[in-house]
Amino acid sequence: MEEIAEGVNKMNIADAQKKNRIQVSNTKKPLFFYVNLAKRYMQQHNEVELSALGMAISTVVSVAEILKNNGFAVEKKILTSTVEIKDDSRGRPIQKAKIEIVLGKTANFDELMAAAQEGIENGNGED
Repeated sequence: MEEIAEGVNKMNIADAQKKNRIQVSNTKKPLFFYVNLAKRYMQQHNEVELSALGMAISTVVSVAEILKNNGFAVEKKILTSTVEIKDDSRGRPIQKAKIEIVLGKTANFDELMAAAQEGIENGNGED
């Protein structure tokens, strides 16, 4: 029983370190869902880690560029790698490209968020 409790405690510590990670899929949600989610994560954690595999990499890059070009984020780190994933249909492992982009808040992030919120409240609907 103690072993299970230790495993759960270790798992919780690992999860706590990555509360600001967004794993992006290119099929599940629209692009601006991830843009708005990343803004919320930056409000809470001051930085966000965007992560994707394979075909979703272009979505992550687009999200990061939108946030940077609109003055919300600065690039802190970009990591690329290849991961091995088991393909059940073929019965053998396949290689997938992986990207992780860490973005931090800009100095005027809070001002931009306040202005966007004010625009929404005034009916301008700026996104």
